Amino acid sequence: MLSGAHISLRQFTIMIVVLVMSVALHELGHALAADYLGDPGPRRAGRITLWPDKHLDAMGFAFMVITVLAGIGIGWGKPVIVNPGAFKHPRRDMLIVAIAGPAMNLLLAVVFGLFIRLSLATGHTNWLTVGTGNEAVLVRLVMAAVTINLLLLFFNLIPIVPLDGSKVVAAVLPEHQAYQYMKVMTQFGPFFLLAVFFFGGSILGPIIGPAIGTATRIIIGAH
Repeated sequence: MLSGAHISLRQFTIMIVVLVMSVALHELGHALAADYLGDPGPRRAGRITLWPDKHLDAMGFAFMVITVLAGIGIGWGKPVIVNPGAFKHPRRDMLIVAIAGPAMNLLLAVVFGLFIRLSLATGHTNWLTVGTGNEAVLVRLVMAAVTINLLLLFFNLIPIVPLDGSKVVAAVLPEHQAYQYMKVMTQFGPFFLLAVFFFGGSILGPIIGPAIGTATRIIIGAH
């Protein structure tokens, strides 16, 4: 990842653009899934759109700026409000909606990674090795899109409220256990998440970092 102490204006701009796009499409993934499964709320709220301003949260964007300057690059968007009562199969459909956001990040990582994979497969790799100019911007943009989306994918699957992983766990647990789990998480989840941000790097880093590296190599076809 980039070092916050040496990040250039170009690198900062690329990271912010990619992060805003990735977070907005993550939230769009939730909205599209809910809309498809029968909940009219996201469409009424204007969330079925590619415009980032409909999906961004002011504090989440501020956190993006801070973390990009720190060399990490993560943040959050405006949550998509979903009504489980609008679904035919509430628990199953909530699971689908929860997975749709991280799945969108995986799709974005794969799509951008294919540019590199095809270049490596066909031998057209000049643009990957150019250190300056427009080609360098393109390389940084593509690589940032892959790594940031994989970071958002794995981070959002942590089973702590309000992250998507908590909704996945609640959907697969038996109903009584899911109720108890969400009761605890609703009360203490935000504190757990703060603890992860400030003290969990030494624990999550060795887990998420290698996962991102392995997934990147698989996507781009590197050995």
